[in-house]
Amino acid sequence: MISQDKDLRKPNFFIIGAPKCGTTALASWLEEHPQIFFSPVKEPHYFSTDLRVSRIPEHDRYSALFSGVTHHHRAVGEGSVYYLFSKDAVRNIENYSKCQAKYIVCLRNPVKMAPSFHWEQLFSGKEHIKPFAKAWAASDNRLQGKIVRRSYQDVRELAYKEVCKLGFQLARLYNTIPRERVHTVLLDDIERDARLAYLSVLNFLGVDDDGRSHFDVKNPAKALRVRQLQAVPQLLQRIKESVGISKSFGFGGLIAKANKKVTPWPTLSDELRLALEGHFREDILLLEHLLRRDLSHWFEHKPKTVPECGDPSLPG
Repeated sequence: MISQDKDLRKPNFFIIGAPKCGTTALASWLEEHPQIFFSPVKEPHYFSTDLRVSRIPEHDRYSALFSGVTHHHRAVGEGSVYYLFSKDAVRNIENYSKCQAKYIVCLRNPVKMAPSFHWEQLFSGKEHIKPFAKAWAASDNRLQGKIVRRSYQDVRELAYKEVCKLGFQLARLYNTIPRERVHTVLLDDIERDARLAYLSVLNFLGVDDDGRSHFDVKNPAKALRVRQLQAVPQLLQRIKESVGISKSFGFGGLIAKANKKVTPWPTLSDELRLALEGHFREDILLLEHLLRRDLSHWFEHKPKTVPECGDPSLPG
C-alpha cells in the first residue's frame, strides 16, 4: 500500500527508465548538482508494486531517503528503471505526488538495448542463460513466470522482448501523463553531445546550469574474472546479519570490485540482429511517431517499404 507523505521533503521528479539507456550516467550527473537532491539509494523501486523488484518497499524507509533535503534544493528525485515497464508505478507516483511529478525517460535503440541488458543481468547473476539467442527465445515463457531460478525475484525482468518495447511503454505513459511533465532523452543524444542533453534536463527541472563540462561513462560492459566468487559478497552479508553485525567492513565490496573487468559489448550475428529488428520494427516506428524524430538509422537492414505509422491506438 503506497502511503501519502505530507512531508515536503519528498521527490518531485523521477527517472523512470529504461535500463541500459543512460540512466546511471544521468543520475550520477544530477546528484552532483547543488540545486538537486537525489536519492542516495540507487533504484529503490518503491512504486513498482506489481513487480517483485523493490529494494525499499516500506513507506518510512522510502521517506527517510529524502531526509537530507534542504531549502537549497529546487528539485528532488530518484531513479528506478522499471517504473516505465511497471503497470502500477506511474499511477502510484501520481497519487503520491498529487499529479505534480515530472518524469524523465531515457531511451535507446531496443535492438542494442536487449543484448546489453541481457549481458548486465548475466553479470549480476540474475540471468542464468548465457547465450543471448537462447535467453531471447525464452522471453515469452518468462513473461508467464517460467524458466527461472528459484532464488530470483521476478522473472518478468528477463522477458527481453517486452522489457525493451520502449515505444509501447512511452505510449502508455503519454496516455496517462500530460506531455509537458515528461522529458525524453535518447542515448544517441547523450553520445552525440552530452552537455546539450544534460542542459535540456536541467531546463526541464527548472534548475541552473552548474557549468558541468565532464561527462563520464557509467555502467560499461563488465564480465566476471572468476564466476564462483560472485556469491561471496552476498554470503558475507548473510553471515553478518545472522550474527547481528551491522557495521560494514568493506570486504564484500572489495571482492566484487576485484572480480570484475571491463569487456567489449558482445556482438550479434546478422541473423539474430535481423530477428530483433523484425520484432521491434513496429515499436520503433511508434517511437518515431511519439518523438516526432527519424529513427531509421536504428535499422541496419532497411525494409524495402516502410508503411505509414499513422495515429497509433495508444494502450491504456
